[in-house]
Amino acid sequence: MRVLVVEDEPDLAKALTEGIRRDGYAVDTALTGEEALDKLSAVPYDIVCLDLNLPDIDGREVCRRINAETSRLDDSDTPRVLILTARDSLADRVAGLDDGADDYLVKPFDLAELLARIRALSRRRSVHSGALVEVGALKLDPRRMEVMADGEMIDLTAREFALLRYFMLYPGEVLASERLLDHVWDENIDPFTNTVRVTISKLRKKLAGVGQPEMIETVVGSGYRLVA
Repeated sequence: MRVLVVEDEPDLAKALTEGIRRDGYAVDTALTGEEALDKLSAVPYDIVCLDLNLPDIDGREVCRRINAETSRLDDSDTPRVLILTARDSLADRVAGLDDGADDYLVKPFDLAELLARIRALSRRRSVHSGALVEVGALKLDPRRMEVMADGEMIDLTAREFALLRYFMLYPGEVLASERLLDHVWDENIDPFTNTVRVTISKLRKKLAGVGQPEMIETVVGSGYRLVA
């Protein structure tokens, strides 16, 4: 899952990015509203963590524009907006939600709560409503960043975990390499790299090690698919 952090304080933006990335997400940052809107027009983000006090465009206006631009999309393609702000009045919270935000978190907040809210928003984008994601013999716990197959733990890197989580959110669906790059890797990745193929190869070997050698199949000319 790919997250955009919109925060004009560089140190806070860096801290949030690092904390969310440690939880297995691909994370980009934007320091202004215009930069955020530019990135949103080019990348299909899953979640936007949006500060309201931006130096150019008020965050509420950014939220309204996001909502307007994505109103024609399917719900599963619409980024979830989590407002992060010091504006703590009831009127501010109501206004933010009415502008199209999916959640509202008042600063200062604990990183653990932010991550829990991001996980909740991630679940809303998929057919899975519970905390655990299960496909076939696989059981993924996003809170603990653990994956088990028939009770046996699979040792995954953060990127392998993120990739497998994305596959498990869309079981049976053919996912093109470009889509995987958009949602599992951040803007620092070289779009011409073979990192998707390499990471899938490593993930397949680890799945084979726990008796699941055929779960990720290649659909020639189209991409990859997770099968139960």
